[in-house]
Amino acid sequence: MTGPDLTTFIAGLPKAELHVHHVGSASPRIVADLVARHPSPTVPADPEGLREFFTFSDFAHFIDVYLAVVDLVRTPEDVRLLTYEVAKDLAAQQVRYTELTMTPYTSVRRGIPIEAYTEAIEDARRAAERDQGIVLRWIYDIPGEAGLESADATIGYAVDHGPSSLVAFGLGGPEIGVPRPQFAPHFARARAAGLHSVPHAGESTGPETVWDAIRELGAERIGHGIAAAQDPALMDYLAQHRIPLEISPTSNLATRLVDRIEEHPMRALRDAGVVVTINSDDPPMFNTTLNREYAIAADLLDLDPSGLAALATTAVEVSFAPDDIKQRVKGEIAAYLASTADG
Repeated sequence: MTGPDLTTFIAGLPKAELHVHHVGSASPRIVADLVARHPSPTVPADPEGLREFFTFSDFAHFIDVYLAVVDLVRTPEDVRLLTYEVAKDLAAQQVRYTELTMTPYTSVRRGIPIEAYTEAIEDARRAAERDQGIVLRWIYDIPGEAGLESADATIGYAVDHGPSSLVAFGLGGPEIGVPRPQFAPHFARARAAGLHSVPHAGESTGPETVWDAIRELGAERIGHGIAAAQDPALMDYLAQHRIPLEISPTSNLATRLVDRIEEHPMRALRDAGVVVTINSDDPPMFNTTLNREYAIAADLLDLDPSGLAALATTAVEVSFAPDDIKQRVKGEIAAYLASTADG
């Protein structure tokens, strides 16, 4: 199958997206709408200005830009709009199921009551499932840069106000200067409440952060985790215990954690037996899509349509979707692969 044909195959492939951030998915169109509502001294409203704005010098600069966009989401109506439009963009890429990472702390801190926040995302979820045929579930994450105060608040939002569609508890933001072990009590409380543990680790720091996420936070999946490639013992552990990595190649390139896409450690991780899934992280900010990330994975891992279908199936299997949804989406992937092979 040639390059363009593989691109067409990916475009139609049913998928699950497991690592994508709510605010980080705000497309230039959505950001421009939010800037029109809430004029910003730092965020440009025009598409060309936004492209320049979303060019990062390093990971710290990315965090600064991300937080500037966060500041545009100020009302429940903003939250609802963003959530629905993100789901719509995902559905257009044949994403059937997504676990969207939400950071309620930043919205509540800007004056949106947690009750109104929850109502807004749930209203958007129901509308997206009805209109777009996409199933949404939530991950509430601690913004690591905001420290223990944000962790205390976020676990309260999850346990005391979390809707039934909340499936997991995460930890995002910068890793440098934000040790994972300090959040152990919060993750213990989340797991006791039946939520899954999905912290970021090993993105901008070394393998020890991944070990901390496993040992201290009970991680069931790791956000990014690419530093595991530096530690053969860690790769063996991840492979043996089937702890998947949520990999986003373009994100790592855009935040200058990988110098060249050809140097991305995804293949080394896969070859070591580590379960890898492909995700888009903050796609408009990185000028990418989930479909483009699958195309990059096809190149880095030498995948044909069957291999791409297997990659998509893996994401469904390691998701926290109900069994009936898993079986339905896996069936759609298998049927799609068969239909394209016949064609």
